[in-house]
Amino acid sequence: MSLARNVFVQTFFTLGSRVLGFARDLALNARFGGQGPLMDCWATAQMLPNLFRRLFAEGAFAQGFVPVFAAARAQEGADAADRMASQAMAFIMLVVALVTIGIEVAMPAIMPFLLSAYIDDPAVLATATLMAQLAMPYLVCMTLAALLSGVLNTLGRFALTAAAPIMLNICTIIPLVLASSQQQAAEWAAAAVTISGVLQCALLWWGAHKLGVNLRIMLPVLSKGVTRMLAIAVPGAIAGGALQVSSLVTQALSGSDEGARSVLYNSDRLYQLPLGLIGVAVGLALVPRLSRHFAENDHDGAARTMDDGIGLSMAFTLPAAVALLIMPFFIIDATVTRGAFTSADAQRTAEVLRQFAWGVPAFVLAKVFTPPFFARQKSKRPMQFSLISVGITVGVGAALWYWLPTQQLNGKPIDGTIGLGFATSFGAWVNVFLLASTLAREKAYTMGAQVWSRMTRLIIASALMGIFAGVCAWQYDLLSTLLWKKEVAVLAVIVIGVIIYGIAAFALRAVTVAEIKGALRREKGVAGVPSGGEG
Repeated sequence: MSLARNVFVQTFFTLGSRVLGFARDLALNARFGGQGPLMDCWATAQMLPNLFRRLFAEGAFAQGFVPVFAAARAQEGADAADRMASQAMAFIMLVVALVTIGIEVAMPAIMPFLLSAYIDDPAVLATATLMAQLAMPYLVCMTLAALLSGVLNTLGRFALTAAAPIMLNICTIIPLVLASSQQQAAEWAAAAVTISGVLQCALLWWGAHKLGVNLRIMLPVLSKGVTRMLAIAVPGAIAGGALQVSSLVTQALSGSDEGARSVLYNSDRLYQLPLGLIGVAVGLALVPRLSRHFAENDHDGAARTMDDGIGLSMAFTLPAAVALLIMPFFIIDATVTRGAFTSADAQRTAEVLRQFAWGVPAFVLAKVFTPPFFARQKSKRPMQFSLISVGITVGVGAALWYWLPTQQLNGKPIDGTIGLGFATSFGAWVNVFLLASTLAREKAYTMGAQVWSRMTRLIIASALMGIFAGVCAWQYDLLSTLLWKKEVAVLAVIVIGVIIYGIAAFALRAVTVAEIKGALRREKGVAGVPSGGEG
């Protein structure tokens, strides 16, 4: 299937998952009392599971595994590739299982540092510890899911890997609805995270089995193939997960302020929406194609694939970033504020979200610029860049976290959480600059005049939509009254904004009908897989 078709398959199922995730977050905020202790406990318990989910299930590890598995399949045959995958599965599962057990045992000692705002409240710390322990086995599940996703993506199948995370949201919504108390809901929801991981693995295992992949459970063997895969996949996971590691660090810094963890959790869910819908989908679809182009020494084909990836991802990302930058309070107050989550909570979250918003294009571009390194099995450079990015994020974030509250704005201390959002976006842009400049220096890929022209036109179209969004944000109260409810108002603004952006994009020829048809046209299969697969 074409790059665009695979991206749309990924995006369709990911959108379904994010819609359910939004419903889950509404239930969490309503059930746990907005930005209160239980919501902070939930956000803390999800820190490590979410990190591994994004590192593994959302592509970073899979991007490192795919080129090695594809090469083994092409050069040594399907049986040898399946054997290598089985050996890799056994070895990595053992390592992650040991790490998980260690974290489980150490969690009572770790939690006071992760959630230091409640150091004098043993009951809150005990709840957070139990919730984290119940959710931790999800790490093991995500390790297996990552490997299975890599197998499916190599064979050109993207639907199951995109649909599997839906299990997480379904499983966590059920206990929030059925539990009889807040405490019970918190514990059941944390346990449901692990249950969802088991179900995701079962679904992906079934999908691989249906394709004839013969994975076997065996004792860990550090074979030559496994060593080669780890040498690429581990740096690849670190490289692709720079944003997630930065997010983990900012979450850790925020643990000393009551409610800050909840603010970051809610803003994180919104700014990562374009990344999950577009960036991850494009990144996963690029790796198999780029691997084929580089294997065939087809640099022109690789350049065209990258051009398409950048144009496609920015066409969707730029307007989303503009909307989050210009009308964050409108979006959050209209969609999240209810029950114990107040408009004041929405205002605090909006200010942090605005700082994440200008980094959204960088978050997505990193997913596009990283695959060429993976496809050429050169994942150490992006790993180094990601570590630099994380270092900058930590340094700038920590400095602003402690300095901003000492400053006054309208007679009130400035929220240090805003500094964490700023640092994350700044670090992301540094990462993108390093990735892009290195690709250009190595003559692997350089953005040409046509791409820059398209980007300029997309920015203008997004700006025109942004003007409309700004006026609507200014008249939020009036629109909420005229359109009956704030939920209806935000939906109407989004729909009209999309229409304005679409008209402007076509009028400026940032997007054309011919290009859309060409992007959706079926093309040569990937890694020996016919183009008629499910995608």
